Amino acid sequence: MSALRRLAPLGAGLLLLTTACTSGADGPGGGDGGSGPPATDAEAAERAEAVLGEMSLDDKVGQLLVLNAAGTTPDENAQAIADYRPGGLIYFPENLGSPAEIAELSNGLQETAAGEGAGVPLMLGVDQEQGMVARLEEGTRFPDAMAVGATRDTGQAEALASATAAELSAVGINLDYAPVADVNTDADNPVIGIRSFGADPGLVGRMASAEAGAFADGGVVPVVKHFPGHGDTGTDSHTGLPVIEKDRADWERDDLPPFAEAVDAGVDAIMTAHVVMPALDDSGEPATLSPEVIDGVLRDELGYDGVVTTDALNMEGVRQTHDDGEVAVRAVEAGADQLLMPPDPEAAFAAVRSAVDEGRIGEDRLDASVRRILELKAKRGILDAEPVDPDAAAEVFSSDDTAAAAQGLADASVTMLRNEGGALPVDEGARVAVQGVGAEEISAALEDLGVRTTGTASGADLVVVGTNGARGDAEQRRAVEQAASGGAPVAVVAQGTPYDLQALPDVDAYLAVYSSVPVSRTAAARAVAGEVDPKGELPVPIPETGMEYGDGLSY
Repeated sequence: MSALRRLAPLGAGLLLLTTACTSGADGPGGGDGGSGPPATDAEAAERAEAVLGEMSLDDKVGQLLVLNAAGTTPDENAQAIADYRPGGLIYFPENLGSPAEIAELSNGLQETAAGEGAGVPLMLGVDQEQGMVARLEEGTRFPDAMAVGATRDTGQAEALASATAAELSAVGINLDYAPVADVNTDADNPVIGIRSFGADPGLVGRMASAEAGAFADGGVVPVVKHFPGHGDTGTDSHTGLPVIEKDRADWERDDLPPFAEAVDAGVDAIMTAHVVMPALDDSGEPATLSPEVIDGVLRDELGYDGVVTTDALNMEGVRQTHDDGEVAVRAVEAGADQLLMPPDPEAAFAAVRSAVDEGRIGEDRLDASVRRILELKAKRGILDAEPVDPDAAAEVFSSDDTAAAAQGLADASVTMLRNEGGALPVDEGARVAVQGVGAEEISAALEDLGVRTTGTASGADLVVVGTNGARGDAEQRRAVEQAASGGAPVAVVAQGTPYDLQALPDVDAYLAVYSSVPVSRTAAARAVAGEVDPKGELPVPIPETGMEYGDGLSY
């Protein structure tokens, strides 16, 4: 049986799950900032064809590049925009100040791009997954994706994405490299972990598609990542090249469903992973450079016709066997449309330009990528973007409703996995010692709730110890052991993955909040005090503990 026929039932089976998300992925692209009105597919195609017809070869090659933004002013980017005419730029913290400053930078960059080549507006992107991956210093901080998974509520995923999109749109950012659709099946995964919604493919698919739809509805292009899956690896592709040794059937069962659901929902863009998966391509090339993975599986088998972007090309996972120019060319040959963060933009531009001149990359192939990029820009209103209002941006970033949504998500995510002797919630009038990771914020939140706190375990009725990665941190484990030696019950608040329970088998109570952002620490305090009934459900099994997917206690 062919691979295509084996995938067909899976796609059909997912159709019912994705119906509710399809309108989101194809829905309105306008927002309060930047983007113009959305276009229908037919209007977007017509507009893209008209723009494509006005572009030179250099303009077309440039559209494939998404470069690191430089500095905090348009002038610092003017030369790169003139030289390479990039399709987009990506922001990092060093580029980002106050909301007004980001808005002014975005406006200036779009004005600069309008004066070069064909004058095509830029995709201005950022990694704002929320939780541990959030580049903007100001704005609402929601918990990580695994906390969203623990709620089992797609409405929480939509709330996160809607609020994030509103803030990004207000400052002229029209693309977010989120959500993560990786299924975290390796407890030792060093790079995904709490960035994943969980270990169940169906849960991850529902949450990722819900977020993607809400981002698009808010005028921000979502990028679902990292195809064909980065959740089952013990290597970080930023520093090495992961090899995922699993057969095709296991991949289809464990990793494929969220991406298949995203394809069915018509998601705007999908990012490749710098991982080797021999079951899909035995050449030894990472998926980013693999025609078998991108053109073969993603486009031909799954039928995806949207924009494919590489993961960052400055990562070691994609730089081990070719120079930077050759990497860019091979990514295009494999089927990628956008080249994210080439470490040497001049080399990438020149290599792709030469490959087109020499016929290695046909002009029709180049046009196909540029057409997809332009259609997406038209569809989400980027081709008609208006300047954003810097003075209004701060108001969007200070919304009480958004802050309440973040706290509501955090409260709903709290998962209680142990409560020996009814250690939680703490009795009225009890003294609680708070130690370890996040102690200051957890203690402050308890005090706000009227709970008496102390920094020392001596004389305490309960000791709360915060952890984050205790499985790999002997000092954190010792802190829990020392807390237990005082005789009072010990409640651990795990603020990273819930797998810390493996290393702390004897604690009296164990709360997982899956994030170290302030609202998650407040949610933990609220659960300790009994203000929140922990209703979260474990989104991953915890090996060697007996804890299974879906476990969770309540008061």
